[in-house]
Order: sequence, then structure tokens, then C-alpha cells
Amino acid sequence: MIKIFTVIGARPQIIKAAAISRAIRSKFSKVIEEVIVHTGQHYDVNMSEIFFEELSIPKPTHNLSIGSGKHGAQMAKMIAGIENLIEEEKPNFILIYGDTNSTLAGALAASKIHIPVIHIEAGLRSYNKGMPEEINRILSDHVSTYLFPPTEIGLENLKKEGFTLNNKPPYSIDNPAVFNFGDIMYDNSCYFSEIAEKKSDILSSLDIENENFILSTIHRDNNTDNPKRLNDIFRSLLDISSKYGVKIILPLHPRTLKQKNLHLTDELIEEINRSPNIKIIQPVSFLDMIQLERKAKLIITDSGGVQKEAFFFGKPCLILRPETEWVEIIEMGGGELCDADYDKIVTSFDKFISKKLDKQHSFYGDGNAAEQMLELILSSANE
Repeated sequence: MIKIFTVIGARPQIIKAAAISRAIRSKFSKVIEEVIVHTGQHYDVNMSEIFFEELSIPKPTHNLSIGSGKHGAQMAKMIAGIENLIEEEKPNFILIYGDTNSTLAGALAASKIHIPVIHIEAGLRSYNKGMPEEINRILSDHVSTYLFPPTEIGLENLKKEGFTLNNKPPYSIDNPAVFNFGDIMYDNSCYFSEIAEKKSDILSSLDIENENFILSTIHRDNNTDNPKRLNDIFRSLLDISSKYGVKIILPLHPRTLKQKNLHLTDELIEEINRSPNIKIIQPVSFLDMIQLERKAKLIITDSGGVQKEAFFFGKPCLILRPETEWVEIIEMGGGELCDADYDKIVTSFDKFISKKLDKQHSFYGDGNAAEQMLELILSSANE
């Protein structure tokens, strides 16, 4: 029996963890024990606890309850807490997801005391080191023993940085395993889409069952904390909704809602409040989000995860960033980089609103990435 120490801290990581936890329960429960550590990076009950229940993920064995704060202070608390738990639990592996502060804290804590790190979503690059996430993902990759990029482009990014792609076991931090088995979020989208259809009532509760609507999410700090960018984004959404007579559903992160009220002009806030087509709602559950994505006509977002899910469900996506790690979406004609540029957003909306996408996207795997990752870890651990 091997013990895997899974470190999570933010909503997307909780969702990603569902795929691995589900595979362990269904195929590997006799040979793998999973210990889940929640750093508490996102601690709002609506952004965290509900996802454990809805996605049938085991509740965290440990919760560090770190909360938000400056990067340095937050990271220091996480590293110390994770290191103490490693010494207590003595895991064989540390598993981390993505590119948050929790990701890097887990990577650093484990690598310093020689516990092999498994990095799921390795190799993603925006090539913009002004993003905290870019720093987190680069550093995490370079102290990992198992790197699982979700696409061939991620694999190539690692090769460019000096990783050897055909290493043989035994694997180590100096001889890492680098394999692309696909994207675990595609695993989840395949698995949960049918469940969402049966269980979610979000469309009826919002009275949009028989309407065309646009789904939009905004959460990145370079958008929410910059008054000009935030005003331009909301102005474009308002004008699009008015021109096309289409509803725009905005599940807003609590922090975005706060920044919206702080940074938008009084005139724009008043127009939004008067608009019959702009509907701002609380963050929704994962199943509700899946249902909104499946039924939306088009998606406008700065979220990497939502970009991919839009593509999985064949929905055009306008990306409120100057770059994306998911370049396949752009190359396949599934979306457009609009940044926070009013003219670009409006023009791209005109271009994509009637576009139909091909749902064939084998470059994200076959829906069984989690099982293949665990099989490799098990086989190499036994050598």
C-alpha cells in the first residue's frame, strides 16, 4: 500500500482532485491510500466545502486554514504546515495540481525533505512571468519527479526547458517521468456532464431554460484590481447584452463583486443595475457550472479551466487575457484572445456568436487520464 498526500487549496484544485480520488476508489483502493490536505487558500464555504460534497471527494484529512494574505506570508505558513504533516503522515508521494500558491508550497515542502512530487498539469506556460501562476508552475515543475502535462504542447514546453521525455525508471527528481496521458478535467467533464443534466436546476432557477444566454466569469486580479480594465470589460458586456438582446449570466467570485463596486464608475454601475439582461449571481456549484457551460451560446472568461470546459462542450470562448496556456483552443479556432480591450471583445463577439465548433479534441486525452497516471506511479513504485 502506498500513501499519496494530495495538496489542494483552491476551487479548481478541488474539482481536479475529484478525478484522481474517483480513480483511486474505483480501481486502486487496495493499493493506494489518499490523504487530502486542504491549505485553506480558498476558505469560503460556497467556494470550497460544497464541492467536496457534490463531487463525492473525501473530506480533507487535514485543513491548515491558512486563508488569504500576502504571497510570502501565505506561502510560509503553508510550507511549514505541510512539512509538519509530511513528518506526521510519512507519505510516499506528494500530489499537487496546477499553479496556485498551494501548489508551490506543496512542491517546496516535499522536495526539501526528499518526498517525490507528482505534478498534474505540468508544462503549462503563458510565457508571462508577471503572472504569479507562471512562477508557481515553473518552480513546481523543476522540483517534481512525475510531471503530467495535459497536452502535447505542455510536453514540448518541458522539453524546451531541458526535461528528457523518455527517461526510464527508477524515477527521481534528477530523472523525472514526463508523460502526457491527457487532461483530468476532460475526465471530469465526461463523467459529470450527465450527472449535471439530471441533478442541476440552475437553468430553471434563473429562468433561462428556453433562452440563448452568454456565460461570463471574471476573477483574475489583473482584471479585477485594475479600474480601467474592469470598466472596459463590464462596458463591453453591457453593450453586447443591449445590442443583441441576450442575457449574460455572471457568477461572480466574492472578491470580484467587491472590486466591481469599488472600481466601476457610478454611471456604469447604475446602467448594469437597470439592465434586464445582466444577471449577477453568487458563485455556483460545479454541476451548475457544467450545466451553464453546456447550455450557453458563448462563454466570456479569464479562467483557464472555464476556457477548456467551453471547448470540451463545443462553445466558442472569448478570453479576457492577453495570452493563454491553452493555445490549442486558439489554434483550433475555438476562441479568441481579447484581453480587456473593449473593441476586441465586441468585435470578437460579432465573429463568434454564430460559430459552431467541432467537438473532436483528442489532444485532451480519452477521458481516462487519471487511471493512466496512477498506473504509471504504481508500476514505477514497485520497481
